[in-house]
Amino acid sequence: MTDLIDLSLAAARDAIASRQITAVELVGAYTQRVESTRALNAFITETLDQALARARAVDAGQVTGSMAGIPIGIKDLFCTKGVQTTAGSAILKGFVPPYDSTVSAKLESAGAISLGKLNLDEFAMGSSNATSHYGPVTNPWKRSGDDRALVPGGSSGGSAAAVATRSVLAATATDTGGSIRQPAAFTGTAGIKPTYGRCSRFGIVAFASSLDQAGVIARDVRDSAIMLQVMCGHDPQDSTSAPLPVPNWEAALTGDIRGLKIGVPKEYRLDGTNPEILALWDRGLAWAKAAGAEIIEVSLPHTRYALATYYIVAPAEASSNLARYDGVRFGQRVPGKTLDEMYENTRAAGFGAEVKRRILIGTYTLSAGYYDAYYLKAQKVRALIARDFADAFKTVDVMLTPTAPTAAFALGEKMDDPIAMYLNDVFTVPASLAGLPAMSIPAGLSGDGLPLGLHLIGKPFDEATVLRTAHVLEQQAGFTARPAGY
Repeated sequence: MTDLIDLSLAAARDAIASRQITAVELVGAYTQRVESTRALNAFITETLDQALARARAVDAGQVTGSMAGIPIGIKDLFCTKGVQTTAGSAILKGFVPPYDSTVSAKLESAGAISLGKLNLDEFAMGSSNATSHYGPVTNPWKRSGDDRALVPGGSSGGSAAAVATRSVLAATATDTGGSIRQPAAFTGTAGIKPTYGRCSRFGIVAFASSLDQAGVIARDVRDSAIMLQVMCGHDPQDSTSAPLPVPNWEAALTGDIRGLKIGVPKEYRLDGTNPEILALWDRGLAWAKAAGAEIIEVSLPHTRYALATYYIVAPAEASSNLARYDGVRFGQRVPGKTLDEMYENTRAAGFGAEVKRRILIGTYTLSAGYYDAYYLKAQKVRALIARDFADAFKTVDVMLTPTAPTAAFALGEKMDDPIAMYLNDVFTVPASLAGLPAMSIPAGLSGDGLPLGLHLIGKPFDEATVLRTAHVLEQQAGFTARPAGY
C-alpha cells in the first residue's frame, strides 16, 4: 500500500490505464491514509464509501477519462451535488447543493474520484486555516526540536495538508490573494493559480468575485499541469470565463528554458525580509541562469500599495457577496421576532470573527461618502498595478520571487494581530490584483527544517511558460523532503 501512495498522479494515471494497478487498490490505499491522518483535520466531509464504489466502476470500464481512478480532494468551497458544502462556515452547515460547480463536474467527467471536502478558512478569508468553523487544520511539518503545531497556510490549508500527507494525489483550491500559493509554500507542495477567467467560477462560493480563481495543489509541477488541464475551459454559465482553448500544459514541460527572460522585481526585496527567504530567491535565480535563462531586473513601482488596495477591494466585494446569507433561502436560520431580527441573529451566529471583520470593513468602504475615497481609489491603484506588470512583461517572459515572507508559523501565533496575518500575502497579492497566472514550488528548507517556496508570475493566459519554468526549477531544486511520519 505504501508504494501505491508514493506514485505521482502522472504515474498512477499511467499505471491504471495499463492495468498495472486497479483503481480499487489505489483508492483503498488513500482511504487508509485519510483515516490515519484525521488528527490533522484536513477534511470537513469524507466520501470514502462513494469513492470506493466509483473506483469499482472505473475498473469495470463504466467510468473513463484522463483522470480515471485518481483520488483527489475538493476544497469545501466548490459546490458538489448531494454532498454537504459549507465554505468552512457555520452559516452553511448542512447545506447540500442540488448541482455541481463547473470545476468539480469537469473532474468527475474526467473520471477523478473525490475522497471528500477539504477544510478551509471560513469563506476563504484567512492565511492560516485557523478561521474555519470546523477547527484549524494542522500542518504535518514540525520545526526541528519544536513540537508546537504549525499552520498549513490559508485559505486552502486543508488541500495543502491533504496533498502533503499523501491523503490525496491532488486537490482543488482557490486563490483570492494567495490562498493556493502560500499554503503550497508552507507544506512543501506545488500550487498554481491560473489567469483570472481561465477556470470557471460557477458553483464556487464567492469571496471577492473579481479576484477569486480556482486552481490546483499537487505534489509536483507535472501533476499540477495534468489536473489543471481538466479543470479549465470556457463556461457559458460564468460571464467572466475566458472563451479560449486550453493548451496541453503537460506537453509544455519540455525541460528547456534557454533564452527565457526572467524578471526580478526590485520592489520585492523588502526591508526586514527573512534572510533565508532572500537566499532561496538568489539560489532560484542562479538555477534559472544555469539552465540558460537571462535574469533581468524589472520595476513594479506600485507594489507598495498592493496590500492596502487588496484589503479594500476584497472586503468590499465580500460584504456584497455575503449579503445573501440571511437565513431565508439556504443554510442556517436563527429565528427572531421580526425579519430584521432574524437576519441579525442568523448572521451573528453564523459568521466567525474574521468574516465579520471583513464584512464591516467592506461595508464601510462602500458606504456613502467613503466609496470615492476608498473603493474607487483602490480600483484606480489596482489598474496601475496591472499596468506595471504589463510594462515589465514587454521585456521579460516570466518573473521569479519568493512565495511568502516566512516559513509556516505556529498555530495561534498571529491570530491576535490581523495586520501581521495579512502581511503573509505581500508577495502573492500583486499577481492576484492583476489577474495573472502564478505558481509556487517547493525549493528548499529553512534552518529549522520547514519548506520554503519560490514563486513564478506569468503573462495573462501564459500558464505554459509558468509551468515550463517551474518544472525546470523544480528539477534544479531537487526537493524530496517530506514531513516526518508521512
